[in-house]
Amino acid sequence: MDADVIVVGAGLAGLVATATLAEAGRRVVVVDQEPESSLGGQAFWSFGGLFLVDSPQQRRLGVRDSHELAWQDWVGTAGFDRDEDHWPRRWAEAYVDFAAGEKRAWLSSLGIKFFPVVGWAERGGYGAIGHGNSVPRFHITWGTGPGVLEPFVRRVRDAAARGQVELRFRHRVDALTTKGGTVDGVAGSVLAPSDVARGESSSREVTGEFELHAPAVLVASGGIGGNPELIRRNWPDRLGTPPESMLSGVPAHVDGRMLGISEDAGGHLINRDRMWHYVEGITNHSPVWPQHGIRILPGPSSLWFDATGQRLPVPLFPGFDTLGTLAHLRRTGHDHSWFVLTQKIVEREFALSGSEQNPDLTGKDLRMTLQRVKPGPPGPVQAFLDRGADFVVADNLDDLVRGMNSKTDEDMLSVEAIRREVVARDREMSNEFTKDLQVTALRGARTFRGDKLIRVASPHRMLDPKAGPLIAVKLHLLSRKTLGGLETDLDGRVLGSDGEPVPGLYAAGEASGFGGGGMHGYRSLEGTFLGGCLFTGRRAGQALASAG
Repeated sequence: MDADVIVVGAGLAGLVATATLAEAGRRVVVVDQEPESSLGGQAFWSFGGLFLVDSPQQRRLGVRDSHELAWQDWVGTAGFDRDEDHWPRRWAEAYVDFAAGEKRAWLSSLGIKFFPVVGWAERGGYGAIGHGNSVPRFHITWGTGPGVLEPFVRRVRDAAARGQVELRFRHRVDALTTKGGTVDGVAGSVLAPSDVARGESSSREVTGEFELHAPAVLVASGGIGGNPELIRRNWPDRLGTPPESMLSGVPAHVDGRMLGISEDAGGHLINRDRMWHYVEGITNHSPVWPQHGIRILPGPSSLWFDATGQRLPVPLFPGFDTLGTLAHLRRTGHDHSWFVLTQKIVEREFALSGSEQNPDLTGKDLRMTLQRVKPGPPGPVQAFLDRGADFVVADNLDDLVRGMNSKTDEDMLSVEAIRREVVARDREMSNEFTKDLQVTALRGARTFRGDKLIRVASPHRMLDPKAGPLIAVKLHLLSRKTLGGLETDLDGRVLGSDGEPVPGLYAAGEASGFGGGGMHGYRSLEGTFLGGCLFTGRRAGQALASAG
């Protein structure tokens, strides 16, 4: 045997499991098809949002959260309704317990800290037992994605220096090996050395073969978010037609190969039609990987129009229901939509997802972070206003709509129709009461101290010259997460189609649907993807350490 455990994938889940195993005295070999520059995988590029329940940060902002409320929100969002949702639901229960219990203390013991203002993602809008977060729960890591990764990268590198962990980059697994019905290793191709920067597409030139053996193999290789062919193949009818064009929110190496390879070895892949993509994607002006898109994390004030100029219906406001909005927009027959807003809104409400788009938080620069409360858009947002292919800035609606039409192959928007919606909405701003539920929502959001402080612009008329200029943003579908995956029990053991564990095979992270083959069900509450990698990697590592 080459090790006690072979971990396939050097992303967050794989690193957490490896660190846990090494601290328990186990020998681990980590294999990854990418070069060392991409150690940490997708998590490096993330905003670092983590779902916590009844945290000190929430309480300081006057938020009253509880385990009961969080579980109410989770099941209302997940919509578990299948026989194969048994283990996903069990994982969801365990994860909410974790988020309301030891998660914060464990992260604190690792040195992970949080930005004091809690974000309010996926606000729902369907009623108390429907989809969405009843309260703000999106805790931004001080250091964003790299800050989440750092303690695990450090522990794994320290273990490698001690000889307990071996990191084998440019090793692509092509098959899981078995002996006597037990998974006992991996076989694959050694890829040519590559000096590409993190996230860039690396060569697939094969220079050799390898085979490694261990009593257990943990698959932590991610999902299908960088593979548009697989996304379209698994696209569900409930989300409309698959898009002809989409941006990618993850590097190309997030290709889903190990899911099929694990299935070939007997693993049960479930909920493959459940997926999580964003509809507020913008083309990156400085792309790192193919079709590289960035997601706008919007506040609730922008007016949202489909490609033909129809305002989106209640409650499909910015930041309220990602997949509900996706399903609605896919039925329009077009791959894009539009935000219409003002300079005043963009200054306060536009945040960009990703570690590289938030240098202040990523660099843990307090002085730079304090600049967020000053007038003017944050630097990365201004860069998109200046250089982004999807942005239009104008002093009046006629010029704005003319610029919007110039971004498409045909003139699909009528200035009269856009003006009718904008002027009607502006009339609603004359009173503290209104029939426009988006206006009600943005006013309600400002009752939360965090939103009023740095996240939601004060209500104003779109056509108020003092709030201008006007801005329009062309929005694209942005691929991101696989919500289904390999079915696992609470120890991370991969189950076969008969419901029994496949001997020697484990899974964690996105490859396991963040737990059980899909602990989110149909939708996410956000801040739960990194957390799912942390939780499943830790649980699988603990189980493997105990089994060894």
